[in-house]
Formats: sequence, structure tokens, C-alpha cells
Amino acid sequence: MKQSAKRYSPLQVALIGGAIATTATVSAFGPGWCRSVRAALQDSPKQVVDQVWQLVNREYVDGSFNRQNWLTIRQSLLSRNYSSREEAYIAIREALQKLGDPYTRFMDPKQFEALTNQTSGEVSGIGIRMEVNENSKRLVVVEALENSPAIKAGIKPGDEIVAIDGKPTHQMKIEDASKLIRGRAGTMVTLRLERDGRSAFDLKLTRATIEVPTVRYALKQEGRRRVGYIRLREFNAHASDQMRRAIRDLNGKQVDGFVLDLRGNPGGLLQASIEIARMWIDNGAIVRTVDRRGGSEESKANHTALTNRPLVVLVDNNSASASEILTGALKDNKRAIVVGSQTFGKALVQSVHELGDGSGVAITIAHYYTPKGTDINHKGITPDIKLELTEDQQRQLASNPDLLGTNKDPQYTRALTILSNNQFAQPLQNQTSQKANNFGADNLRL
Repeated sequence: MKQSAKRYSPLQVALIGGAIATTATVSAFGPGWCRSVRAALQDSPKQVVDQVWQLVNREYVDGSFNRQNWLTIRQSLLSRNYSSREEAYIAIREALQKLGDPYTRFMDPKQFEALTNQTSGEVSGIGIRMEVNENSKRLVVVEALENSPAIKAGIKPGDEIVAIDGKPTHQMKIEDASKLIRGRAGTMVTLRLERDGRSAFDLKLTRATIEVPTVRYALKQEGRRRVGYIRLREFNAHASDQMRRAIRDLNGKQVDGFVLDLRGNPGGLLQASIEIARMWIDNGAIVRTVDRRGGSEESKANHTALTNRPLVVLVDNNSASASEILTGALKDNKRAIVVGSQTFGKALVQSVHELGDGSGVAITIAHYYTPKGTDINHKGITPDIKLELTEDQQRQLASNPDLLGTNKDPQYTRALTILSNNQFAQPLQNQTSQKANNFGADNLRL
């Protein structure tokens, strides 16, 4: 049996690793049983049920399936009659729960679409960030993204959105407003805005596909030192390109050192973490992955580092997965000093597949280890300098993210102290332009 995914985008091909193919384990039931099963699965909810079972059977990192009889589970799943796809989805989730792995999970079509949108680093909309004004309870524009329809139309921070396509936004939730504003590229949306010194006016905008900024950076003059501050929010498909631009721009401004902020970064694409590590590390191992058969694969630096300036990495207990791969590589290679609190502790790799009806499944397929062979699962990475924030400090930074990377941020100020005490390295000579590596078919989500 072979079942191809219903549709592909370039990102989904990278995540999926090619067409979804079932394994040959059905032969255990006999050829007659196989033919009857094949007929029963055709154009029924059982088709998705069986796809998920087959993928887990082929890829899941634990060959004992958490000591469950996986063949018996398949027989049970396929012996049921499902009156709707929703019933099938419930059965799939119940079967996956038996694996005892929260990262192996099923996603209905909407959840899968949200995941692929997140990992693609793109949205279809007008390109604004919003918040709710505490006093007026109205939506306020925080930022219009670069090269977006919003900025081209002249939308400014502080503009209040009083209606979206005629629907008042008073007490509307951010999520509900986002659903109204986003839509297929090329379609129209009308915002009614209010701005200081001007009466309410309507703006008609054409939605477009927009690259979401996941890297934010700034040159900071800290006393006599020029510090490049880079904050990476997640490892999506555009993260490595954006990181490359940030490092090169700051290099051109002759920074003395860097602070790389990975606090609150939940992870993302494995390949993105490897590519970004190679921008900081010129030589050495980055990460080693091991599958259920004991097969081991090691990723290494490839002499393409963009800088050897001193580097401090900031982490917290929400720095997870791909963040921990990057942090572990920088720490074990003695490329950076790590400051903050213990990281999350997720050392498992997932493969993401789109299924025939637009739903999807993420399957844990490997365990990873830092360059020194450390298993950080359920443990996390211990910073070189442990500096916990108080509850008040955490609350202050969470409520006002603009304070991150300032003298109101204790972990950032500690990083500055470390940089000021370091013997500053010289920039790499004869840096050549490096094109972004394309995501290959083995690109996986963590």
C-alpha cells in the first residue's frame, strides 16, 4: 500500500520528506485480509487512521511502542466503524496517547495548517502586530511590518482599529481580529481606523504573503563597547536568512561582541538550528541524532562562520528543542558563555507529515545529543552562569518586552559584564557571501 499526501507546498515537502508511504507490515495479516482492508479503507475515515498507524509503525523512535502491542492496536482501530472524520480523529489521538509521548501528536486540518504556517514563517494578511488598549478596549496597531500592505498604505503604530470589514472591534479578542484580517493573498479587507488629530477613516488593503520577522536585532552602545543584540523568537523557515542578515549588518557596524537572546524560544526546525550554529562556529560538532535502530548522524560546522567576536547566549526554562541544540553546540565548543536559567530539556526530534485529508501527524523519530554526548532530555542545559530572575522581574519583562536587552534586564546586564571582561577577538578575515542552504527532505521539526 502506498498513500501519497494530498497536496504539497515547498515547506511541507521539506517537513514531510517526500510522499507518505505505508510500510509492508500488513503482510502479517495475510493477503486476503490485506485486500479486504484495502477496499474498506478506500475513501473512508479509516484511510487516515491507517496512514497514522503505518507512519508510527515505520518511524517511531521506540521500537517497543511503549510496550504496547501496536499490531493489536491497528486491528482494533480498523475494526471500528467511523461515522465521521471527527470520530476517526478521536480514535487516532487515543491510540497515540498509549505511546506516552506528548510530542507524537495528531493535528486536524486547521491545527496542521496553523503548524505549517508557523514553521513557514509566513502569513497571508496585511502585516500588522496588534494589542488591546486597556482603557478603550480597542485594537491598537503596535507595528506595521516592513514591505507589508499595511506599511505601504500608511498604517502607523498607535492607530486604533475600530472596525474590520464593518464589524466593530470593541472588546474583540486579538485572535478573532486576526482571523478577520488574515485571508488568501490577493483578497481585500477594509479597516476603519482612528488616529490622533484625524477623524475616523477607511483603508482598503489587499492581502499579501508576508515574511514574519523572527529575528530582531540592534546595535547598542554600552559605554565604550558596541554590542550587537540579537533576539531569535523561533526557528522557522526564514530564521537562518534573517540571522545571517543580522550578523552581517552588525559586523558592518564594527560591533565588539554579541548577545544572542534565546529566552522563550520554543524551538522549530532542526535544519535552521544547524545552519545558525554554523554562522557562529567555524569548526566542530553541532548535534548528533540517534534513531530507534541505533543509527547515528552527526552534523558539524563547515567553516562558514560569519564572526568570531565574543558571544553571550541568554536562555531560560522556556528555551527548548532547537534552542537547546544551538545552545549546546555553542557551549560545548566553548564558543559562547551561557547565562540564565536551566533550559526546558527536550532532546527529541519529530518528523511532520501531511495526511490525505489535510490533517497531519508529528512523530518522534530520534533522540539528540550535544557535541559532548550529553543527553539533556528532561534535564535541560545548565548555563555557565546561572542567574534566575525574580517573579517581579519576570512579570516586568513579560508585560513590557521593550525592556529586554536594556539595563532593566538583569540577564542582559550580566552579559554586558562578561563581554567587557573578555579579550575581544578579531573579526574573521575574507568573509565570503554565503547563500542560505535549502531545506532538504530530511528537514525536521523539533
